[in-house]
Amino acid sequence: MELELELEFVKARWDKEIAIVTIDRPPVNALNFQTVGEIGQAFAQLAGDPALRAVILTGAGDRAFVAGADIKEFPGLTREAGVDMSRRGQAVLNRIAAFPRPVIAAVNGLCLGGGCELAMACDIRIASDAAKFGQPEVNLGLIPGYGGTQRLARLVGPAVAKELLFTGRVIDAREALAIGLVNTVVPHARLMDACLDLAGTIASKAPVAVRLAKMAINEGLGAGVEEGLEIEARWFGDACATEDMREGVQAFIEKRKPEFTGK
Repeated sequence: MELELELEFVKARWDKEIAIVTIDRPPVNALNFQTVGEIGQAFAQLAGDPALRAVILTGAGDRAFVAGADIKEFPGLTREAGVDMSRRGQAVLNRIAAFPRPVIAAVNGLCLGGGCELAMACDIRIASDAAKFGQPEVNLGLIPGYGGTQRLARLVGPAVAKELLFTGRVIDAREALAIGLVNTVVPHARLMDACLDLAGTIASKAPVAVRLAKMAINEGLGAGVEEGLEIEARWFGDACATEDMREGVQAFIEKRKPEFTGK
């Protein structure tokens, strides 16, 4: 049975193992305060579904994934309000980054400012060949506030991140692929099919192992190599204690497809 969540600007639907979350705020899915909050609501609800294996996050229409923040909300910002806005947005994007299942960004068009930050909070980014990426906040006298200075540098390296942040330059999907900002680029018409194929592949794997691999990577990125190796050893040990591990090993020995239960 297909389940649905319909908020004013964010919709989610999921059937069995894969959920699709869509930001739907015409004309370009700009992030106002309400939309950011609704994204957080959607992921909070999805986290409670034990059958879920992967999430695809996208924007409605063909024009934009998310074209950025709603600038009309900015004129009244003070230093204190700016700090609060940044922290609230970071909290929602951190929820996506730490979500217990893989999150795939299906980048279907403009992916700028807060939209690029949102995509970077996802685990994997698949881009339409029509997509455009950038952090143009410098053109407004601002810097990214939803994690862009930190995630972009970790994805593409500090030198490339600084060039993009200092200039506000917008790049196409092919350049985004070349610098490591996205995982792959597909024809626009095939974007959702490509994301569903990837989500289906992930859903077929041992769900506890996928979750532990995500946790090991996320935790290890903030640690030194030795601490990261200890984190890996700990989560590897947890994986060894699962029923899925025993099923996966036995299926390999018996040369059959494993039947994982997430236990």
